[in-house]
Amino acid sequence: MSRRLEFAEDVRRALYSMSELCARYGISRRVGYKWLARFEAEGPAGLADQRRVAKTHPHRMPDDVAVRLLACRKAHPTWGPRKLLAYLERRHPREPWPAASSVGALRKREGLVRPRRRRPAPAHPGRPTTPMDAPNAVWTTDFKGQLRTGDGVYCYPLTVADGCSRYLLACRGLLSVETVGVRGAFERLFREYGLPARIRSDNGIPFATAALGRLSALSVWWIKLGITPGLIEPSSPHQNGAHERMHKTLKAEATKPA
Repeated sequence: MSRRLEFAEDVRRALYSMSELCARYGISRRVGYKWLARFEAEGPAGLADQRRVAKTHPHRMPDDVAVRLLACRKAHPTWGPRKLLAYLERRHPREPWPAASSVGALRKREGLVRPRRRRPAPAHPGRPTTPMDAPNAVWTTDFKGQLRTGDGVYCYPLTVADGCSRYLLACRGLLSVETVGVRGAFERLFREYGLPARIRSDNGIPFATAALGRLSALSVWWIKLGITPGLIEPSSPHQNGAHERMHKTLKAEATKPA
C-alpha cells in the first residue's frame, strides 16, 4: 500500500507524465489510472487491497423465501426440493419460488442433507501378467458388442481364443449376455479342447461383477473346475490386445453386409 501511496503523491506533484511514472513503478497505465481514481475517491484507504467480491447479488434467494422453505423442510423432513416447491407453489402461486437446485443448495448449507454413503469400489487384482507360452495356458474371451443379423435380430457374439496360438476357439452369436448361454458355450469348448489354466476377460457381465473379488456365477464355476479367472484392468482393452484386434476383423467381415 505504501508504494501505491507514493505513486499517488508523485502524480499530484506533476513532476513526470503518467507514462513515465507508470514505467518507473513497473505498472501499466490502466493500473496507474485505477490507483489514482481510487485515491481521489476514497483517499489513502482506497489504495488498500480489495477483495474481488460482487457488491450485489441479484439472484440471491430472499431471506423470507429461505425461511419459509426451511420451515416447510423441517415439517416434512423426507421431502426433496422438487416436492417442497410443488407443495409451496400450490399454496402460494404468485410467489417467485427459486429453482429446485437452489433449494437443494440451501438445504445443504443448513446441514439438512445427510451425505450419501458411497459404496466402495471392488478391488482389482491389477494388470494380468501370466505368460501365454503354451496352448491352453491362457484363453481370452469377450463379447463383440451387439450386431444386427440379416433378419434384423440383434446377436451378441461370444468369442474365445487361445492366447498362445491365437486360434479362434469359438465365435457364437448369442441372444444375450446371460450366464446360461455363455456357460453352455464354454461347456462345449471344454469337452472339445480341454480345460485351460486361465481365462482372461474384461470386467463386464457375465465375466465379473461388483461383488467381493469381482466374482460372478460364471467365474465361480470356472474356479470349481480348476480354472483361474484373470481380469484386465478397467478401461484397458490393450491388455487383451490380440483379442480386440481379432474383433476388428470380425466386425469388418460380419457386418458389411450383415
